[in-house]
Amino acid sequence: MEIADLRLCRSLLFLPASNPRAIEKARSLDADMIVLDCEDAVKADDKAAARAAAVEAVAVGFDGRAAAIRMNGPGTDWYEEDVLAFRKCAADFVILPKVDEARQASEAAGLLSKPVLAMVETASGVLDAPAIARHAAGLIAGTNDLSADLEIALGSNRAGLAYSLQRIVLAARAARVAAFDGVYNGLEEDERLAMQCEEGRAFGFDGKSLIHPSQISTANRIFGPSQSDVEAAERLIAAATGGAERFAGRMIESMHVDQAKAVLAKARR
Repeated sequence: MEIADLRLCRSLLFLPASNPRAIEKARSLDADMIVLDCEDAVKADDKAAARAAAVEAVAVGFDGRAAAIRMNGPGTDWYEEDVLAFRKCAADFVILPKVDEARQASEAAGLLSKPVLAMVETASGVLDAPAIARHAAGLIAGTNDLSADLEIALGSNRAGLAYSLQRIVLAARAARVAAFDGVYNGLEEDERLAMQCEEGRAFGFDGKSLIHPSQISTANRIFGPSQSDVEAAERLIAAATGGAERFAGRMIESMHVDQAKAVLAKARR
């Protein structure tokens, strides 16, 4: 996947790179991006095997869908070996966890020679998000670690994270890169997942990080255009003749045409 298409991703499914059954199953799932996790989802004793499995999995591919690897972060015992393994692998993106400052994202991107998605998971990372975004292909909100760092109890209500989430989106938009919401910790599709996806879309996120296949359809539906969205976009584009004009009881201009074209691009994806 090209960086320019990254904002079309609605669902990023994280799965342990140490789990071959999960990797094989992911090849038949409808997630827009498969993320092979070599960090938090993998025990220390399994890191080397997970690294090798991730490289092998992205070489096989996921039926044309984007593939990413979440590496271990700077300062860990596995960072240097991850860099050496992943810089030449077939992954479209490498995800760098717990990015506290722009220097970490910049150095990783240079070492990997590959687009980096930076996870903002700490108070320091939120405050430096605008600078981090300038060195990344996109930002991912790491809501679990961020809640712990802010000493906020993470439940269905994310009011305490609202400023941080909005700052992550603002930073991504200012840098013209993608922004993805953090995970929902429930393991099933339910109303709370849908509410959190709706909230994330309202904040401006392009898509959502997921931890279970059952969450994919909800994220794809909510972060993707509905049929009515597509039809409205098509009508607006067809009616626009240039400049400010009246359409369907409101004023539109070229900006609204661009937004409508973005809706159709996401629908085609």
